[in-house]
Amino acid sequence: MKKRNLLVALVSVFAVTLVCAQTTTKPLRIIVAFAAGGPVDAMARTISEPLGRSLGRTVIVENKPGASGAIGANEVLKSDADGTTLWLTSVGAAAINPALYPKLSYNMQKDFVPVSLVANNVEVFVANANNPAKDASEFIATAKSKKVPLPIASSGKGSIPHLALLQLEQSTGADLLHIPYNGMAPALNDLLGGQVAGFFADVPAVMSQIKGGRLKALGMASKSRHPLLPDVKTFEEQGFKSVDTNNWYGLFASAKTSPDVIKALNKAVQQAVTDPVANAKMTQSGAEPKYSTPEELGAMLRADTEKWAQLIKARNITGDE
Repeated sequence: MKKRNLLVALVSVFAVTLVCAQTTTKPLRIIVAFAAGGPVDAMARTISEPLGRSLGRTVIVENKPGASGAIGANEVLKSDADGTTLWLTSVGAAAINPALYPKLSYNMQKDFVPVSLVANNVEVFVANANNPAKDASEFIATAKSKKVPLPIASSGKGSIPHLALLQLEQSTGADLLHIPYNGMAPALNDLLGGQVAGFFADVPAVMSQIKGGRLKALGMASKSRHPLLPDVKTFEEQGFKSVDTNNWYGLFASAKTSPDVIKALNKAVQQAVTDPVANAKMTQSGAEPKYSTPEELGAMLRADTEKWAQLIKARNITGDE
């Protein structure tokens, strides 16, 4: 019996060793479902070097934009489920798309397994620097005094900026005109040009324009003020409750991936996120570096999927495609 137990133990050790060997002989691909140059892409490239050091192999960032994240998701699912292809996604493609697209080509709960959170990103409401409002309270007061609704941009129908706008409408009773754009860049360009009055954005996406005086930060859609924007009040501080978003970024793998591989990847991601250089770069950009266990990310995914589905269904929002 002892020999048999020893044999089983040796076989188990060999199997785990074989899995680890298989996952370290190939480069790790991080699939980003957005074009190069955006905030998710920047996050992937920031963690790629320390992640590669932790794993002892090359990490490659590949951009697979399109179909509201589905192209990137499907790229992971059609790849080998050996932990060498991961999907870095924002909350949109993971927790919002299921409510927007009834015929979504992937199922987050069945097709993917969480690896780790990478960062949190709260939304800041910004206006053109020439806007006379000092904060969101003054902006909303002006909006309510207008006979025609103020145009507010978003990066797309059903995006986090769009949903934050809906939260603002519900909280304030203001009548605002949603102007959806195909991505963040054109929305920001029109805000800077004065064609729209305001925009919700991830802090890292607009920090340089705020610091440069081209945009004015009027309110934080979060529970607390942002450390890089300490003078910008939260919406709740300004009397507007339930304007609270978190555009988190997380890493996911195919659900067929071995639990041992997920555990090893999780440990490596923790080391990458806490790497002093990478951590400082993320913090300075306005993001909050944050790792998690797979279970914690899974719980966040389920909670946000339910949260945003309720708002999407209540406002009868459907995807553009």
